[in-house]
Amino acid sequence: MKNLQQIRTGRAGIIGMICLLAAAFSSCSKVHNDDIVVTPSALISVVDACPDAGSLDFFLDNNMANTNPIVYGNGLDYLRAYTGKRTATFYVSGTSQKIKTDTMTLKDGKFYTLFLSNVASKADYLLTIDTLTNPGTTNTQIRLVNLSPDAPAVDLAIQGGATVATNRAYRTISSFSTITPNTYTLEVRQKGTTTVLASIPGVKLYGASLYTVWLQGSAASSTLAAKLQLNAYYY
Repeated sequence: MKNLQQIRTGRAGIIGMICLLAAAFSSCSKVHNDDIVVTPSALISVVDACPDAGSLDFFLDNNMANTNPIVYGNGLDYLRAYTGKRTATFYVSGTSQKIKTDTMTLKDGKFYTLFLSNVASKADYLLTIDTLTNPGTTNTQIRLVNLSPDAPAVDLAIQGGATVATNRAYRTISSFSTITPNTYTLEVRQKGTTTVLASIPGVKLYGASLYTVWLQGSAASSTLAAKLQLNAYYY
């Protein structure tokens, strides 16, 4: 089996002209027609929302997927992976110390995001199936994930505007909601209230794009923060 570092940019066969991103990466990974092709295959991205784990390495079975250590609040671009039952493991970077390991089943042609959350001593996984469809150039889509183990259920709202996702308890994710592309301050609020737990000010959301906002950190230690993931844009 080839190391996943060798195959992570080979996307053209499944998705055509779509650039897939994760965890606030700012530039589009190029599609190379001569990349190694894995068939059948899935695409999976990874997000680290575990505040005290330190820098991490991510493995699928025995293959390390990251080139550089993964730091808190960041992650990996979608990478191509073999389908079937896979073992997903986070290690403290450069060591054999496991933070979390579990098996998951990846299906052909599906997109996934694996979120790591909670504190390192009792780390949790949340594996989502990402339904990515082009919303069109006049629309953008956004969803909300709650990855704070002690925060209340939360809503996602636009400052001065609409509420776009509601009532997300820990380790739950909303469906994508459609909004107009613009520059917004996004607010993660306590469910059903105007109490802002975390915000992302002045973020420009583009048309033909899909985004995820997640809440991370601890309410008890006042470390709650909201982060933005660009899942995909079409061109």
